Amino acid sequence: MKTINVVAAIIRDANGRILSTQRGYGEWKGWWEYPGGKMEGGETPEEALKREIREELSTEISVDEFFCTVDYDYPAFHLTMHCYLCSMLTGALRLNEHKAARWLKRDELGGVKWLPADVEVVEMLKSCL
Repeated sequence: MKTINVVAAIIRDANGRILSTQRGYGEWKGWWEYPGGKMEGGETPEEALKREIREELSTEISVDEFFCTVDYDYPAFHLTMHCYLCSMLTGALRLNEHKAARWLKRDELGGVKWLPADVEVVEMLKSCL
């Protein structure tokens, strides 16, 4: 089975809310996820995450600390997702690839339909935030 390595940003604001983004394309259109994407050759996970967030949301982030790695078997591939706690350095967000975005409080994390691999991250966040 093909393995895809990605990075994901758990972006927190000053009020402790977490940014979730809704896919606007593909097989998983309408499902919610943490923004991020595939690492390119020669990039560190932190570099890839900053690049992906610039591309997807037109904003700059700081990558504050590693949070977890999730391994999940989708029907067509195995996903390894490295998740990092992040903060926004600029205040504006532009949805370049996503259909919608929401800032969720801890008790609201279960209120959207998360992609299967992201569900494990949601459960970890709910227990430690």
